[in-house]
Amino acid sequence: MEDADVAAVRLARAGDSSAFRALVERHSRPVFRLAYRVTGNQQDAEDVVQETFLRAWRQLGRFESRSSFSTWLHRITVNCALDHVRQRPRSAQLAYGDPGPEGENASLGAQADGVTSPDRLAFSAEVRQRVASALGELSPAERTAFVLRHFEGHSIEEIGRTLGLRTSATKHSIFRAVQKMRRALEPVTGWAASLD
Repeated sequence: MEDADVAAVRLARAGDSSAFRALVERHSRPVFRLAYRVTGNQQDAEDVVQETFLRAWRQLGRFESRSSFSTWLHRITVNCALDHVRQRPRSAQLAYGDPGPEGENASLGAQADGVTSPDRLAFSAEVRQRVASALGELSPAERTAFVLRHFEGHSIEEIGRTLGLRTSATKHSIFRAVQKMRRALEPVTGWAASLD
């Protein structure tokens, strides 16, 4: 895919709008998923996706192929999402967690064998609600660091570069976020053990 991205970027820089459209189609799902996880709701995530690709188009001349296009686009997405979250009033930031995009939380409710019981469904709904609520209580930096580490699987160094933080500050943001998430999920962990 990276070779296809490099070729598409080269064509898009030369003015080929269909090449940029191909990049948008190829990367829009991961960009939306990340934007949704940082902003906490679908409408804001859609706004972030539009802003991300608009900025990418405007800044395409600045893209250096030292990193992959997806990494570069990922950084733009995080910056757009953080800008969006910071512009919201504090009361709106606490309203994190509208119903996710189709399939976003589906794996939380299914067992490995594909059979779900009413207890499992109730438990997964409770966990989703608590996760959404806890994410809404995190600061934008904590939420983004947590999402990048635990949902996107990025290294501490990558997260630090994306957020413009030193390694120690990045670790501290992730640690605080994990502690808050653990406290929020603590009431349901006993129930989870009783379901097994």
